[in-house]
Amino acid sequence: MSEELNKNNYSADSIQALEGMEHVRMRPSMYIGDVGVRGLHHLVYEVVDNSIDEALAGHCDTIEVIINEDNSISVQDNGRGIPVGIHKKEGVSALEVVMTKIGAGGKFDKDSYKVSGGLHGVGVSCVNALSDHLHAIVHKDGKVWEQEYERGKPLYPVKSTGDTDFNGTIVHFKPDPTIFQLTLEYNYDTLAGRMRELSFLNKGITISLTDKRHKKEDGEYEGETFHSKEGLKEFIRYLDGNREPLIADVISMEGEKNDIPVEVAMVYNTSFNENLHSYVNNINTHEGGTHLSGFRRGLTTTLKKYADASGLLDKLKFEISGDDFREGLTAIVSVKVAEPQFEGQTKTKLGNREVTSAVSQSVSEMLENYLEEHPNDAKTIVQKVILAAQARHAARKAREMVQRKTVMSGGGLPGKLSDCSEQDPEKCEVFLVEGDSAGGTAKQGRDRNFQAILPLRGKILNVEKAMQHKVFENEEIRNIFTALGVTIGTEEDSKALNLEKLRYHKVVIMCDADVDGSHISTLILTFFFRYMKDLIENGYVYIATPPLYLVKKGSKKEYAWNDKERDILQESFGSGAAVQRYKGLGEMNAEQLWETTMNPENRTLRQVTIDNGSEADRVFSMLMGDEVPPRREFIEKNAVYANIDA
Repeated sequence: MSEELNKNNYSADSIQALEGMEHVRMRPSMYIGDVGVRGLHHLVYEVVDNSIDEALAGHCDTIEVIINEDNSISVQDNGRGIPVGIHKKEGVSALEVVMTKIGAGGKFDKDSYKVSGGLHGVGVSCVNALSDHLHAIVHKDGKVWEQEYERGKPLYPVKSTGDTDFNGTIVHFKPDPTIFQLTLEYNYDTLAGRMRELSFLNKGITISLTDKRHKKEDGEYEGETFHSKEGLKEFIRYLDGNREPLIADVISMEGEKNDIPVEVAMVYNTSFNENLHSYVNNINTHEGGTHLSGFRRGLTTTLKKYADASGLLDKLKFEISGDDFREGLTAIVSVKVAEPQFEGQTKTKLGNREVTSAVSQSVSEMLENYLEEHPNDAKTIVQKVILAAQARHAARKAREMVQRKTVMSGGGLPGKLSDCSEQDPEKCEVFLVEGDSAGGTAKQGRDRNFQAILPLRGKILNVEKAMQHKVFENEEIRNIFTALGVTIGTEEDSKALNLEKLRYHKVVIMCDADVDGSHISTLILTFFFRYMKDLIENGYVYIATPPLYLVKKGSKKEYAWNDKERDILQESFGSGAAVQRYKGLGEMNAEQLWETTMNPENRTLRQVTIDNGSEADRVFSMLMGDEVPPRREFIEKNAVYANIDA
């Protein structure tokens, strides 16, 4: 009885203030990662995470997110409402404490929240500090309470402004333009991807996203509502929608081991890629950690035991490895941990050792039951594993061939590579250029001191549909490996790169500004995502942005990167202005290519990042899978305006 009372006694005294927030505005990247596109969107996630925490505690099932006309954000939930009573230690309303003190929140009171996501209590106060204006409205116990802030400072004490029969919290905020100087514009697809992900990870919750900046033909605002009844099983079907299934059912389990809630869903498909996605308290742990180790251990041990007992491995002349059991596997592991310990470069690697055994035991029990109840599927999976093992041995030989040809003491470079004279990788960049013609122009226009050029012949192999040894045997892909100077890892970890050998810290994809060029860029990005993911995650991959038009009149000339810029320039130049459309890089002379696309003083490079690993995985499988129509439709729709930050 006392535990139940404590669980629901969410009052002002549940809020604990841990430290001040004076330097949030001075060093915002310490709290939200950066002050670019990713940090801007992170503000929304932090506010939504507070509502999700209410849902995890059993007090909220509906969350509404609105992008307003001015790119401000409104988030509303039907939870208990942030406490508004006077905080004993601080002497002001608990709402003000939550909004103005770093680390203040019910998340630190174990009686209020068993687990929580977000930045562990940092979230909403950081959002307040980095907002030009924030308005908090709390509906609680029959009253409406409000407080407004400018750049984190309250404009007035928390006050009651009316009566209500609704419980919940509304947070309306507008990011501070002095902090977010690159952009203040929210990307609908980015927010929709995260809201969809949260709905899968927290089944039963309804999350709506409305974009008041755009209206549909019927007059309604653009928007979507996300709700999942089956959770991770639906997530798996969504991610694998463009892949051919190997087995009919999604294998799944949900339970608790050692007081750790564990949810796992997995399915095998006919592809040759392993796609594992892991989450801790709704945080995407793209660096993995102990929960992923537990999943791999449980999967390998259980499947190997079954395969040995089945006799299907008797004729195999070599040992099966862990990688073989995961080829063609799409899986999601989600755990809820009361006090997660994060490690790794970006603090997204779970370090709690007790989680390994909890997940391992859960996966073993799930698989043992499934294999026993579905003998035909079990046989199909084992046969896939055997094929993977045979292909791995073929890939090892191909990988060794690549490594033998990899750069050593300046030798062994591809013949087509025009290298730079600089030896410091941090100062060097290599352009992967579409075709010999454009490659020749780029070689003439580059700065030979620090810019290298590697022409690629046509469209490289689509690695999404190729077995691993075919990838390593492909000449263009071998040239990329050897030019970059990296080797492909070991048999145990075939995707690991020795980044300390990387010869260039800027790898720039430079293709024509048309649909074919976009397709080639996507093929190269797919290769990097599947086989050189470390390059993207370390920020080494970029997309060049050559102009589409040259507008000139007499001696006056300007470049345009889209139709709108072209029209503005034509109008400003007046009648008689000539417009040249660049159909490809080869149509520019060396001086023009340097001036617009390669000169660090003038060019625009788009850095490729992975904000949402599961959505990137889905998009690449859709773009590079067997279904041609959705791929072409996506490229034609997004070729000019695509947000390359996957």
